[in-house]
Amino acid sequence: MVTAIWWIRRDLRLHDNQALETARTRANQLLPLFVLDPRLLDGPARSPRRNAFLFAALRSLDEELRKRGSALVVARGDPVVVVPSLAKQVAAELVVAEEDATPYARQRDRAVAARCPLLLVPGLTIQPLGSVRTPSGTAYGVYSQFVRAWYLISPPTSADLLPAPQALPPLPPSVERQPLPEGSAGGSRFPASEGAARHRLDQFLRQGLATYHEERNRLDGSGGSQLSPYFRFGLVSVREAFCRATRSLETAETASGARAWITELLWREFYHHLLALHPEFARTSMRRAFRDVDWPGDREALIAWQHGATGYPVVDAAMRQLLTEGWISNRARMIVANFLSKLLLVDWRHGERFFRQQLLDGDLAANAGGWQWSAGTGTDAAPYFRIFNPVLQGERFDAEGTWVRRWVPELADVPRDYLFAPWRMPPLVQRAARCVIGTDYPAPIVDYAAARERALAWFRRILDRPDVGIRDAEASPP
Repeated sequence: MVTAIWWIRRDLRLHDNQALETARTRANQLLPLFVLDPRLLDGPARSPRRNAFLFAALRSLDEELRKRGSALVVARGDPVVVVPSLAKQVAAELVVAEEDATPYARQRDRAVAARCPLLLVPGLTIQPLGSVRTPSGTAYGVYSQFVRAWYLISPPTSADLLPAPQALPPLPPSVERQPLPEGSAGGSRFPASEGAARHRLDQFLRQGLATYHEERNRLDGSGGSQLSPYFRFGLVSVREAFCRATRSLETAETASGARAWITELLWREFYHHLLALHPEFARTSMRRAFRDVDWPGDREALIAWQHGATGYPVVDAAMRQLLTEGWISNRARMIVANFLSKLLLVDWRHGERFFRQQLLDGDLAANAGGWQWSAGTGTDAAPYFRIFNPVLQGERFDAEGTWVRRWVPELADVPRDYLFAPWRMPPLVQRAARCVIGTDYPAPIVDYAAARERALAWFRRILDRPDVGIRDAEASPP
């Protein structure tokens, strides 16, 4: 009798789950285990919203396991203690888990592997973590170079995808199940289940993929896939998403959209591979020039940004949506990150930490990567002189103003001509719109033109230091 533990972490699904497939095919008894780790649930980046979503997803997974003759076992405590203890209790010959990229996860897994037979398998990314390296064995620091190397490793095809098992081996009889934690279903936007995730993927591929390249930047997010929370918790396989999108490259009407979306999937891939090989990436500016600088932005500016009270409607709408729903579109994320790090010159790490606390899809690799790109401090970053004008961003990507009016109701009656720059309204128009600037809605905390010039000057000083030089500042990670 062979007993195996399927240690579930960020793979809350039955379809295309390489860890589950490995465990079930090697065992006569299978223990599906999730460990509620206090360090993750209650740590500095604690997110009650994300925890509630996780708990709901666990309950949904348990229902699916029960349909197949199994059940989910949930334990609470330090996985380094809990997993080996349970393995000993059920005499497990094997513990199988999906690999992870975060520094904590990799340290944790090494400690568990020293105490019980732990096998890590791919699944978090499309290609196995660490498989895409430079000739010297380091991570690629430039996205385009990474992608070229990534494709040299045979990408998966639909034939590689694993169906959900119809039946599973029984639980070891000695296991006692504890009540599952209660959690909300993630709201109307993101129901927390594998079924909802697969439905979202199916719907996007049918209805949204063809126009993705044209509609992706809509600030309300309607032109995107809205799959990020599901990728974050592994409710749907990113490998399956890639394979299914790849099929659409063969059809003229969907090829452009598919190509654009695959590019985004590979950006996710890029950041996870970078984090796995260079754990400092999550906490340290990858451009050496920015590692020992004091960012001049102040706490008051950070607080105004966090609360959606900057006086810039696009920024404020995004931050208020973030606080309410735990999600904003990718374009909105870039705008607010660029605003904080460049126009306000606040250290990107403050924004990254706040995002990770608020976002339902809060993911260390993707979050740090996005912030370093926006701030101009990453390995493959936006140029320091790329500074978004939030007024123009709103006019372009929320043309009718519907999204801004929804999240900043103070502006509901502001004429469209002034909606994205309400401080330009004459006093009579302000009173007619019931939006007096400085009373009903904040005045801008910075003047865009002046803040832009300040940012350009500051970045130039950093990059022109004799001990740095522009070549050193833009170098790939060591």
